Amino acid sequence: MRYAVLGGGKRLRPLLTYASGRALGAPLPRLDAPACAVEIIHAYSLVHDDLPAMDDDALRRGRPTCHVAFGEAMAILAGDALQALAFERLADATALDVDAATRIEMLRTLAAACGAEGMAGGQAFDLAAVGSVLGLAELEHMHACKTGALIRAAVRLGALAAGAGADALAALDAYAAAFGLAFQVRDDILDVEGVTADLGKTAGKDARAAKPTFPSVLGLDASRARLASLTDEALAALAGFGVAADPLRELARYAAARIS
Repeated sequence: MRYAVLGGGKRLRPLLTYASGRALGAPLPRLDAPACAVEIIHAYSLVHDDLPAMDDDALRRGRPTCHVAFGEAMAILAGDALQALAFERLADATALDVDAATRIEMLRTLAAACGAEGMAGGQAFDLAAVGSVLGLAELEHMHACKTGALIRAAVRLGALAAGAGADALAALDAYAAAFGLAFQVRDDILDVEGVTADLGKTAGKDARAAKPTFPSVLGLDASRARLASLTDEALAALAGFGVAADPLRELARYAAARIS
């Protein structure tokens, strides 16, 4: 479990939780548990996604994947235990000083991001799509579940911890939805243009596995244009927020320009 969570990575999802919460004035200690929970869920998902029955990857964050290092059975158990740990942390953190209804909504938000309408459903769609030709709408729906759901949850958890109202939640969800798709478009571009040493995972693997990607559906130039458009959408969603939301803006720009 420690190998999966503490072995590097961008920590982008917890950064989004902190940034959305701070944009609305939440104290940092209140954001620790939701930020940790979302990163633990992300780590669990990577352990399971890398398994031979799923994406069958041998490299993650520049190191052997969990099942390569410890065996498939131990990797499955580590992923299961990490998922449970995330909800335990969110449920019992004393520094998360919100009312019971808000804590339950935070738990529901994280659970929904993991399930059939979120990561698990997106991964099932991804596996079924190998070798198929998808339209843009289908591709974006798949990634809105597989990648975008947890990113939206990360932003929403921070906002809920801050006591956000309906308007702020809606604006931040629009930001997160555009951010999540932009992140995936950039990921797909990097699978074509990136190198393994920078990525920390195997470059070119999606193309070799015949997975539908944004470059395979749109081409590289149109994928870059879609990335720019989605980044603009994310930034536009923050128009009603002041300078306190600048970290969210910078994260959107980073996600669009990153090399790993």
